[in-house]
Amino acid sequence: MQGKKRFTPKLFYSLSLEALVPEDDFYRKISRTIDFHFLYKSTEQYYGAEGNPSIDPVVFFKICMVGYLNNICSDRFLIRFCSNSLNVRLFLGYDLDEELPWHSTVSRTRMLFGEEVFLSLFKEVLCLCVEKGMVSGKCQAMDSAFIKANASMDSLLEKEVLDDVAAYANELNEGSQYKVAPEKKKRVEQHHKYKAKHTKDIPGSDSKKAKFLSNHTHYSPTDPDARIATKPGKPRHLNFSGQLSVDTSHHVIIAAGADFADKRDSQCLEKICEQTIENLQENEIELGEVLADTGYSSGAALAYLDRKGINAWIPNFGQFSPSREGFVYNKEQNQYECQRGNRAILPFKSIQTDKNGYIRHTYRSSESVCKNCEHRTACCGERTKFKRIERSEHHDLYLQMHEKLTENKQYAQRMKRLRSATVEPVLGTLINFLGMKKVNTRGIAQAEKHVLMASLCYNLKKMLKFKLKKTEIAALSLQETALIAENLVFAFFVLSTLVFSVKISPCFFRFQYP
Repeated sequence: MQGKKRFTPKLFYSLSLEALVPEDDFYRKISRTIDFHFLYKSTEQYYGAEGNPSIDPVVFFKICMVGYLNNICSDRFLIRFCSNSLNVRLFLGYDLDEELPWHSTVSRTRMLFGEEVFLSLFKEVLCLCVEKGMVSGKCQAMDSAFIKANASMDSLLEKEVLDDVAAYANELNEGSQYKVAPEKKKRVEQHHKYKAKHTKDIPGSDSKKAKFLSNHTHYSPTDPDARIATKPGKPRHLNFSGQLSVDTSHHVIIAAGADFADKRDSQCLEKICEQTIENLQENEIELGEVLADTGYSSGAALAYLDRKGINAWIPNFGQFSPSREGFVYNKEQNQYECQRGNRAILPFKSIQTDKNGYIRHTYRSSESVCKNCEHRTACCGERTKFKRIERSEHHDLYLQMHEKLTENKQYAQRMKRLRSATVEPVLGTLINFLGMKKVNTRGIAQAEKHVLMASLCYNLKKMLKFKLKKTEIAALSLQETALIAENLVFAFFVLSTLVFSVKISPCFFRFQYP
């Protein structure tokens, strides 16, 4: 006989929220694993002594964690999801008939708390991973990814700095006996020529010459910290740069942060390394090797690693050349010496710094020596009568890294594969499944909190699913056995010493020294 279910709502229900949620629920495991009460002390400074009570800080962070664990970026949808989930209600401590906080409350509270509160929660989860044996500290893989900012490319405005300065100078000159020199017309004309030069035709655009969007010429008033950035084969967007340091043993994120998207990875290396060292030292772990790709290679980055004594495996960027064909560098005289033709000498001339901050030393030969050389055309070019060589200020550091990678080629290739297999899957998981793809707030400080929350949720999810392998369990059992044996030997030694050196009175149980 076919059955038919007819639903008739009851006027009164007798049930319990705890009975409806299974004991092995994921959010129940989180509640049993982490004690969130330390957040009350961390957030105490952000509240006054009077006024209406705010949202519970623990509830706020739990709501944020639910959003990242379920890849929810919208606060409106997040509150709706929490309200409709029984296990989430139990996790937050809200009964069936209680109303959850408004989405605007969550947004304002996120802006209220400083980055140090989010960092404290990240370190708490990291400490739990260390206690579970998931962090070794021997090798750290670093990489970055673009995170979309909460601003549209249509909101970009053009920077008109030079024109504004000239207009302001003209206003000051009117009716004043002290004349202010206006901005030179040549610089203003160069500015307009630069804008006209950096234009291109964009299919589907209304104007024939659509302006080339660049951080030098445009900015976003919606989010001034967002920067225009792109990767080969992808469209241009307003982005932030998310930086990660991942331990290679069990892929636990040791340090995470956000930076401006127009900065090179090499400029962010010092910041992420300092965070990694600090987080590891707080758990009594020393930093071993550092793995990174070519984007983290620069003179300043290598100088920092050398100063800190960090063993790094970072391939040099493509422009580096360990030697100059036909020329030998004389370190004592600080000059290059030609080995062909007229044997020209290239003495040191000047120091130049480009727009990216790279410092180069320039060496140049004399025209009178090179103009009659038979190799001049092949060496200097058809129009130039002298030879010019540029050498990086940190050439010795680049050369050390080059020799290190060359001498240990097999190990370097293995480290390269290890870095790729460690940090890139972590970035992919964060972006595609843990809500780090786009920031739903504005500003570099909010982007920092966004990356920290996504990273701690990744570590938490990985820790709850982590199980030691049989070999690791056997190694731990051997260590525990050795420790117990060592303690027994020590106890036997102490007891034997007491027996031979102390006399115990059976009546008064007092010690009498001979």
